[in-house]
Amino acid sequence: MTGRASAEGPPGPRPAAVTAVKRVDYTGAVYGSLLAASVVAGVGTVDSYTRMDLVLLLLGTGVVFWAAHVFARLFGERIADPALSGAKIWQDLRAEWPIVKAAVPPAVAVAVSPLLGLGPEGTLWLALSVAIAGQVGWASLAALRVGASRRLVLVAGAANLLLGLLVVLLKIALK
Repeated sequence: MTGRASAEGPPGPRPAAVTAVKRVDYTGAVYGSLLAASVVAGVGTVDSYTRMDLVLLLLGTGVVFWAAHVFARLFGERIADPALSGAKIWQDLRAEWPIVKAAVPPAVAVAVSPLLGLGPEGTLWLALSVAIAGQVGWASLAALRVGASRRLVLVAGAANLLLGLLVVLLKIALK
């Protein structure tokens, strides 16, 4: 077990909850949520798209960016190691999949918006809010899972909220 320094005293064993946590990379989920928010903000109005078009645009953009990330990762690794294995390719496909998964909640929000009585503008704001909430949630969860202090968890969440709000400001400015 590795030790870590604390303000209360010398390095000691890490809490079992921190060392027992399976390492999960939330980068793709955070990035995918921001990507989904950007897609919604860039759409402008639902009037130019049907709800189904917007659902497909969100999911399709997630898939395209997932493929681009996998390709970039594999291409970079191929330069370093020309003997790239099938297992490594599958590992990278899985590692980047959260980019696609992060597009699902905003897409579902668009799909269910008629059930909530939302018009085109309300649909976009719901999807944008869900995407930003996902981004903040994934960033905060990532910080928690690595044992960050409460302060650092708040900083991670606030920084991602700020990024999401910048997307909102762009949406407002473009309208």
